[in-house]
Amino acid sequence: MIGVAGTSPATTRERVPRDPEKSVMITLYNFGPAFGLPDPSPFVMKVETLLKMAKLPYRTDATGFSKAPKGKLPYIDDEGVIVADSTFIRWHLEKKYRVDFDQALDATQKATAWAFEKMAEEQLYWIGVYERWTDDENFRKGPARFFDRVPAPMRPFVAAMVRRQLRRRLHGQGLGRHSPDEILALGTRSIEAIADFLGDKPFFMGNEPTGVDATMFAFACATLCPHFESRTRTVAERRENLCRFVGRMTARYYPGLQELAGCKAAA
Repeated sequence: MIGVAGTSPATTRERVPRDPEKSVMITLYNFGPAFGLPDPSPFVMKVETLLKMAKLPYRTDATGFSKAPKGKLPYIDDEGVIVADSTFIRWHLEKKYRVDFDQALDATQKATAWAFEKMAEEQLYWIGVYERWTDDENFRKGPARFFDRVPAPMRPFVAAMVRRQLRRRLHGQGLGRHSPDEILALGTRSIEAIADFLGDKPFFMGNEPTGVDATMFAFACATLCPHFESRTRTVAERRENLCRFVGRMTARYYPGLQELAGCKAAA
């Protein structure tokens, strides 16, 4: 929920044929491109990357936030079956379409991948929320755009109310109780752990991408996004292997892009 409201309504289609005899079309409800990213939500980017990995046909729709079953994006409509939350969406794809994103991994590797995914989703995510929503300048050039559809006289009041709510959520989650330097220390430890584990490998677990790469790619893009000023972005930029990883994933799954999150696409 780095993005908490939709961008301008839009519907786009991306066809990635899996079986020419099957006419499946999954709808992915997203926010839409923003801040130089395919989507401002790393959870949406994670799901879209998984769909690309699975080579499943899908369309995106940025008009579904108000109907989100759990009050968040992403969610999908798969032939009338609604599935919310990026992890449950992944499990749905694996079960229905018999896709094994981790088929090359053993039990220990799968456990490691899960731990890194949860570190990104349960810690780095909230650091991103903190940096984008509580910093006035970052808010002005980023999340403030989510309120463009609110009537102008009400816009400042609605935006202020949502920011107060997010500060309370950050406090309840725990991150908001820390000082900026303490938050930076936590983010630095996680970024360095990710970069150190990635090392010189092409992908997170080896020579070919697995499910964890969709998550690491999405959160690396969110952290490295040059649209926002943040000290955690500076930490990530120092780890060149993270940028090479983003470029490699971009070249494979977003071939129409020459650059993403300040990283040049390169196989």
